[in-house]
Amino acid sequence: MTAPASGTAPQSRAPQPQAPQPRAGDTGPARRDAEATKAAIIRAARHLLARHAHADITLKAVAERAGVSAPLILKYFGNKDALFARVMSFEADAEALLDAPLAGLGHHMVRHLLTGQAEHGADPILRIVFAPLHREQGDTLRANFRAQVVDRLGERLTGPDAGVRAELAVSTLLGLGVMYGIARGPRVRDTPIDEITARYAPVVQGFLTPQ
Repeated sequence: MTAPASGTAPQSRAPQPQAPQPRAGDTGPARRDAEATKAAIIRAARHLLARHAHADITLKAVAERAGVSAPLILKYFGNKDALFARVMSFEADAEALLDAPLAGLGHHMVRHLLTGQAEHGADPILRIVFAPLHREQGDTLRANFRAQVVDRLGERLTGPDAGVRAELAVSTLLGLGVMYGIARGPRVRDTPIDEITARYAPVVQGFLTPQ
């Protein structure tokens, strides 16, 4: 049996650092990529819903528009009906649209609508205009719009005729959205958003503030 060389100590291996384990609620790159992909799918579905009847839209068309595969849509949303249930809901859009104190809500609503169209190619409420395209699904779109946008706004208003005033305020906002995003009026679109907001917001706010 050969003895170890004099002065040579057994070599020990230093412990290796352990990779951090993912925690609940982790918002790492994979999670962020998944959320971005879902958002792209929803934007694509909204785009198609504004141009085609619900029955004519295929998952393949949504996937091509979003730049993903159809199986990935199924992974994230389950099926076409589940995807379009999300698209036909105004819940998250209404939360952002109405996220301001009542005294400045008209200004916020106008600016939010215009910046959404100009900077993000998305509109929080304009897809209600296309409800007649969608037959039975159009009824769902209308019901969601009334409950999640108009009624929710009316509940925030004080004074008489809150429901009527909420409908008039939203109607006024929709008119601007149609001119800016659908008719694409060149003079309106060439005018800075701040200037349009300064001119238009008092009209909307006039319905929100009791006389």
